[in-house]
Amino acid sequence: MPVLVTGAAGFIGYSVASVLLARGEAVIGVDNLNEYYDVRLKHARLERLRQASGFRFHRLDIADAGGLAALAAAEPGIDRIVHLAAQAGVRHSLNHPQDYIDANITGWLLIPSKVF
Repeated sequence: MPVLVTGAAGFIGYSVASVLLARGEAVIGVDNLNEYYDVRLKHARLERLRQASGFRFHRLDIADAGGLAALAAAEPGIDRIVHLAAQAGVRHSLNHPQDYIDANITGWLLIPSKVF
């Protein structure tokens, strides 16, 4: 059964997905690949993950309820979630508070309700 790792292109998400893959787990990674920091780093991490036969990636915003429902339909059997997706950075939150509400609250609430 696959493990869903949200924020799979981020530093921690990539590291967790790598460890899971190394121990033989199937991993479904999701990330919205936002441009908060250099997206080339995220793409480089994903390229390394894609070299593992047990890795599949979906570009997805976790605050997108319809997208999560489509993911659940496309990837049946997810039995565990490692939820690491979040909007980082304090300064950005002052000018873009909705980004934090969407990723850090709405997305957190939707993940279990739409995937399971």
